[in-house]
Amino acid sequence: MKGTYLGEFEELVLLTVAVLYDEAYGVAVQNEICQRSGRKVSISTIHSTLHRLHKKGFVDSRYDGATPKRGGRRKLLFRVTMAGEKALQTNRDLRNQLWKDIPNIAFQYN
Repeated sequence: MKGTYLGEFEELVLLTVAVLYDEAYGVAVQNEICQRSGRKVSISTIHSTLHRLHKKGFVDSRYDGATPKRGGRRKLLFRVTMAGEKALQTNRDLRNQLWKDIPNIAFQYN
């Protein structure tokens, strides 16, 4: 299915959005990925990935209320959609099946 493939980084971002649930916005996603994986990722990379996931229908977005702490700016919050959940499950199932099908001898080095 063209346009519905979930790349490795997209999967990482989508999983992070699910973990953060109602607090998933660009900077929070960036911080969570850095904390959990040690990967340093620019905020523009996060935003472009979230935009791609939105175009694919894997996330929905909504604006939160403006706060003085953010200079009156609102956060754009993201949530995983049912299509996003299905894409994550499909990726997980494929990986699990591949791991299960690796012959024992494949990782024996001599």
